[in-house]
Amino acid sequence: MIIVGVDGSVASRAAVEWAANDALRMRVPLRIVHVVDRSPYQIGRYPSVDLPDTLLDEGTKVLREAEELARERQPEVEISTQIEEGATAAVLREQAKDANEIVLGSRGLGGFTGALLGSVSTHVAGHAHCPVVVVRGERRPVQGEIVVGVDDSPECEPALAYAFEQASLRGSTLRVLYAWQLPVHAFAPEVVYDMDEVREAQHRVVHDRLAAFAEKYPQVNVVEDVQSGHPVDALTATCDKADLVVVGSHGRGAVGSLLLGSVSRGVLHHAHCPVAVVRT
Repeated sequence: MIIVGVDGSVASRAAVEWAANDALRMRVPLRIVHVVDRSPYQIGRYPSVDLPDTLLDEGTKVLREAEELARERQPEVEISTQIEEGATAAVLREQAKDANEIVLGSRGLGGFTGALLGSVSTHVAGHAHCPVVVVRGERRPVQGEIVVGVDDSPECEPALAYAFEQASLRGSTLRVLYAWQLPVHAFAPEVVYDMDEVREAQHRVVHDRLAAFAEKYPQVNVVEDVQSGHPVDALTATCDKADLVVVGSHGRGAVGSLLLGSVSRGVLHHAHCPVAVVRT
């Protein structure tokens, strides 16, 4: 099942379209979820009695419009709707336990207010154990390419698996990007590096990482892209030609932003195309 969180915003509509398309490709049901958060209206000295009912009415309207959009977009997909009450991020994180994927708009109203790294996106991407896709509001032409960032750690394996599956379902080219930087001590004059040897070693990292996936997905056209530079800069530079950028998450700790890791957090903040964060 794919879960999409909606709030009636432009980015939310884009997320619904993205989720409906992916549900058709993956042949799974789509659940559209709206969360009513009463807490901002219960802080005042004299809380409004009528406002909670208004919030539920508005939420029902948002769900109805989102369902109509999804059915118009992909009438073959099994679609259900659900309205929940509580803190938006916590409710969506709980929903993610039963999901193949959860999709959010990058900007929105209410719980989705703020930058791409608002509290909801940060919390869900940092805690959910399924892939979290964050979608911006503008329409983009199909580019036919998916980009996935890799490194030499095992934490990138789930991101690679997700990216290969997406490329296979879409018939897209998969660009596997490995951005590397020389260590700080490499710039000391007394330390000599054979740059050809360094580059060859980096290419081996990518090639070895791809071996098992290339065997499982022989139909996917793979482009190995090894660059010298910061991973966030390299990945965001691909956005104009990518339908999706996939990153793993190496973050650790109890705080959502730390659970994201610096690269996934940076790509979410700067990317202009949909971004999927895949935690281990």
